Amino acid sequence: MTGRDAALPRRGRAGRGTLRTTPVALLVAALALTGCSSTGAAAPDAGPTAATPAPGASTAVPPGDTPGETLEGTLVVLAAASLTDVVTDLAAALEAEHPGLTVRTSFGASSALATQVVSGAPADVVVTASPATMTTVTDALGGDPVVVATNQLQIAVPAGNPGGVATLADLADPARTVALCAAEVPCGAVGAQVLAKAGVTPAPDTLEQDVRAVLTRLRLDEADAGLVYRTDVIAAGGAVEGIDVPADVQVPTDYPALALPDAPHPRAAAAFVALLRGPVGRQALEDAGFDVP
Repeated sequence: MTGRDAALPRRGRAGRGTLRTTPVALLVAALALTGCSSTGAAAPDAGPTAATPAPGASTAVPPGDTPGETLEGTLVVLAAASLTDVVTDLAAALEAEHPGLTVRTSFGASSALATQVVSGAPADVVVTASPATMTTVTDALGGDPVVVATNQLQIAVPAGNPGGVATLADLADPARTVALCAAEVPCGAVGAQVLAKAGVTPAPDTLEQDVRAVLTRLRLDEADAGLVYRTDVIAAGGAVEGIDVPADVQVPTDYPALALPDAPHPRAAAAFVALLRGPVGRQALEDAGFDVP
C-alpha cells in the first residue's frame, strides 16, 4: 500500500453481502446429472465427464483411475483471488460428490501463490490469473497448464458512483480517491497495460495485493474508483457498479490451471481440473462473468 493509505476516506456503507452466482446445491445437482466422479466417465474412453468434453480437453482417464472410483484424502487448491466464489462452490460440489474427500482452498495474489508453490508449500492444484505467474511454477516444477477462463477489467465504483467517475482518465484525477492493484500482481500488471494503452497516468491512493482488496475498498466506500475484474463487480452484487473499459484498450486475462506434477493426490487434482474444464465448471465460470475457451 502507498503511504497515503491511512488518509483514505471512509464514507461508511459497509456490510453489503457478496452475490453468489452459482449456488452449491445447483452444482451438486449438475454433477449428479453429468455423472461426475473422480473421472466422471461412463466408459473408459469418455474422459473427465460423461458429457461432451470442453474444446481441447483431454479425454484420457488419469493413470490409476477407474470409472466410478471414489476420491479420498485432502485436496489442496490454490487459486487467484478473483476465482474465490467459483472455486469455493466447485470445491463444495466435489466434496458432496465424494464424501471421503476434503478440498482445502486458499486464495490470493497469483504471484504470491506461485512463490508459495515453488517454495514447497503443499498443494495439488494451482490456478492463476495470468500465464506469466503460471510460468514461474512450470519453469520450476514442470507440468502442462490449461487455460480454463478469460477475464476483463472494468472500472469499478461504489454504488451510486458518488465520485462521478466516468472514464479511465478519471483515475488520474488527484481529487478522487483511487484504489489499484500493485504492479507485481496480475490485476495490477494488466491494469498498467490498459492505462498505458489509454494514455493515462493514474494517481492511486492505495496499491493493493489482490483484486478482492481493491473491491473491499470500494464496498466500504474508502475509494471513489478502482480497476477490478468484471467478475468481481458481478460478485459484489449491488455494492459496486462497473464501467466498461473501451475495447480498443482492453487487455483480456487468461486463467491457467495446473494439476501439479508431484501433487500428493494426483487423481483428485486431475478430477478438479477436469471439473473446471467440463460442463459444470464452464457453466459456473460463465455465470460468474468469465469467458471460457
